[in-house]
Amino acid sequence: MLNKLSLGLVIIGALNWLTIGLFGFDMVGALFGGQMAILSRIVYTLVGLAGLWCISFFFTHHAVHETK
Repeated sequence: MLNKLSLGLVIIGALNWLTIGLFGFDMVGALFGGQMAILSRIVYTLVGLAGLWCISFFFTHHAVHETK
């Protein structure tokens, strides 16, 4: 469950960077009240923590698949 949640947050972060790169538009900032709004900062922090968690995928055989 944590792996899938982390991967989902990393994808959200990647899509946000895509919109920044292509259009100069911060999707997370726009949705949650600007880059310095507390909700935006929480989302940015969760995406960053998820990215750190996903580093562990490089060191496991089951990068996306979780065992039950």
